[in-house]
Amino acid sequence: MFAPFPTEKSKNECIKIINKIKMHEIEIVNITKESEERKNQGIMIGVLVGKNRDGKEIVLFTNSGTAKSLVIKNRKIDENLIYVEPIVSAKQIEDALSQNDKEIHELTDKIKNNEGDKKMLCEKRKALCMESLKKVHSLYSFCCFDKKIRTLNEMNENHNKTHFLPKNKLMPTGTGECCAPKLLDYAFKNDIQIISMCETFYQESLSNDVLDDIQIKNPCDERCGIILPQMLGLNIIYRDDDIAIVNKQSGLLSVPGRITTDSIESRLKILFPSTIKQPAVHRLDMETSGIMILAFNKDAHRNMNMQFEKGEVQKEYVALLDGVLAKKEIATSGTMELYFRLDVDNRPHQIWDEQNGKKAITQWKILDVEKYHSPNGTTRNVTRVLFMPHTGRTHQLRLASADLHGFGVPIIGDTLYGKCEKGERLMLHAQKITFAHPITKSQMQIICESDF
Repeated sequence: MFAPFPTEKSKNECIKIINKIKMHEIEIVNITKESEERKNQGIMIGVLVGKNRDGKEIVLFTNSGTAKSLVIKNRKIDENLIYVEPIVSAKQIEDALSQNDKEIHELTDKIKNNEGDKKMLCEKRKALCMESLKKVHSLYSFCCFDKKIRTLNEMNENHNKTHFLPKNKLMPTGTGECCAPKLLDYAFKNDIQIISMCETFYQESLSNDVLDDIQIKNPCDERCGIILPQMLGLNIIYRDDDIAIVNKQSGLLSVPGRITTDSIESRLKILFPSTIKQPAVHRLDMETSGIMILAFNKDAHRNMNMQFEKGEVQKEYVALLDGVLAKKEIATSGTMELYFRLDVDNRPHQIWDEQNGKKAITQWKILDVEKYHSPNGTTRNVTRVLFMPHTGRTHQLRLASADLHGFGVPIIGDTLYGKCEKGERLMLHAQKITFAHPITKSQMQIICESDF
């Protein structure tokens, strides 16, 4: 997972904290009994630099897990240095696990000693372990970007739904105990505007020499990659001082609308208040997911707009079409030119108009025919298509698919030009974009695979 916030300022503070540990001004305390194999393994340390309600700069720091804690021995060393406690204590986790712990150990012994039906014993132990993990997960909740409290179980359910995973699939053990979620939860609860955040690995057995540099670690994909995008409201896949690139979720507007202001653009401005008023440099339909670029400053915004206007930005989308294109004798690849305009009597629909419509040029390539498992339990053949639009017209790819002048086969989940069953979404995803960085001019290619 890409580091969602700048890291330089927090990195400097992290070095100071580690040096305080080395000088015994901050002590690493064991909360639970340390096993022999875990001795001297080290810990992740996370730091967040922000401003409180009064505009005063503060430094939050924490460590991963619940087995250890960092204790400031002399509060006078820095009044603006705050240690963030775990979301759930080691004692709470121990109590939740203890309910099934004895039976799990008994089953493990029986399996090792080949007592009884090994397959049945393994299945029973697995079920008990899953039950214990659910109990632990039920203890966690997090304050998010919009000040709403979301439970880990809610996040788990939402992740499974949006990533087309089994409903009962659980997040890994330890989810919620990394540094980043603890720091963000505290910051959002206490109205702390985030300036910088980073994490690094620290090992006590290392040299006692004073540090002047550390290696920054990005938040982990396995755990933080699941919950941080939901805490932040955005899945940031690239960010620097000039631009942010996000993986937009289906169902969220790109920019504020007439009915709701909630959008990718407004969420970015919550996280980065100093950004320009309208940071989006292009848009995706509300129902489309995938890569979207936003600019933090006017120069970057102006340059990106020019690249889009000149057709210098190359985009690729993947879609699942509700049928087999080969049966309609459609070529495996090609380019189509279509002409559409707004249907003023049926907004926001677009209609074919060869005289007054705007030209939409779309290149395509058929990738595969595959089985699609519908939310209603049925299975049918669908076609996976790669689209490379050369223009950026409204609903261009949805019309290229559904309209009779195009393929005449709608994209699955299209509420405007096809049908969308309960539990479905539009199966259209912006998966690749190539452009020149607006400030450095270096060539950039961002790839973000679809979840379907």
